[in-house]
Amino acid sequence: MSILLQDYDQIMLVPLPGKGLMGGAPLPIDGSWAGEAFIRETCIEHQVADGIRMFLPLLDGSDEVGVMAFTLSSVDDDDRRLARRLAGLVADMLVTKNGYTDQFFQARRRKPMSVAAEIQWSLLPPLSMAIPQVAVAGIMEPAYNVAGDSLDYALNDEVLHMAVIDAMGHGMNAAVLATVAIGAYRHARRGNVGLAELYAFMDAAIDEQFGPDQFVTAQMMRLDIGSGHLQWVNAGHPAPLLIRDNRVIRALEGPGTLPVGFGGATPKVNTRRLMRQDRVLFYTDGLVEEHEAGGEQFGEERLINAIEHVGPRTRSVQEMARKLSHMLMRQRGGATSDDASLFLVEWRGGTADHLAEIDL
Repeated sequence: MSILLQDYDQIMLVPLPGKGLMGGAPLPIDGSWAGEAFIRETCIEHQVADGIRMFLPLLDGSDEVGVMAFTLSSVDDDDRRLARRLAGLVADMLVTKNGYTDQFFQARRRKPMSVAAEIQWSLLPPLSMAIPQVAVAGIMEPAYNVAGDSLDYALNDEVLHMAVIDAMGHGMNAAVLATVAIGAYRHARRGNVGLAELYAFMDAAIDEQFGPDQFVTAQMMRLDIGSGHLQWVNAGHPAPLLIRDNRVIRALEGPGTLPVGFGGATPKVNTRRLMRQDRVLFYTDGLVEEHEAGGEQFGEERLINAIEHVGPRTRSVQEMARKLSHMLMRQRGGATSDDASLFLVEWRGGTADHLAEIDL
């Protein structure tokens, strides 16, 4: 048996070492049987010399952590049912036990990680979630050296709460700024305050801790997953992009306010009613402001072209976020002088009256 975990770059599936587990080289997510099972979130069976090689996605609720693979001499429907149950158990063990060991984190690393990135990864929720009403996926680059970017979300009853932040600077200072910003965001969110009050709370927390010379750009959003009513406050970020039928139909422009920590005016809450299957891309400026020495910035137009190229070629929000980030990285020549993060949300419609029955 092999247990393959997604690496931090979301490029490879890396074997988890352990007694009784097969090792071997990492496998690419794109272009391998294991990767196909991961992308499609379904069991893939492949004929090998000694039987049938089965690849099963490791899903803990809607969080996909990797793939389990083993070979049977033959496979019937009972085997498939038992294999799916085993994969679910393994995924649950990986998620619940990773707080007691470093082995899972170490297996996912394919290069050294900075202390600032270590801090940022410790703050993150699962980078993908999908339920019948809504799906989200995020990715951050450079994965092993990210410092100021972070994202967060929580699904509370019918409301999906989201935030994307970009702390000024680089290295440890940016990581500390981001930590305080995310902590303040979660504290205010859990107090059930409105978006304008949430901004004010975060702004005060950053100002009190760091003074007037340091700041965090941010977007805080709320999506009613029953009605598709989206609200957001923009504090210094690029406008989110509305995607419909794999086309960017507009940037969601609207009044903004100063970055968090600068004591901006009470922000206006922007609103938009989404249509079923609409996607909204929130991103940090590093995605479009990167440029080679003496060259022009990457720019929003190239970002839109990349979205419309990748969208029709991907099946899920998670796959689109991953492939879009990697395509943009290639088009920027691999340059990441600043953090570059994206957070993609798809509204599917419906209600969440039975959230207790959903295995989040």
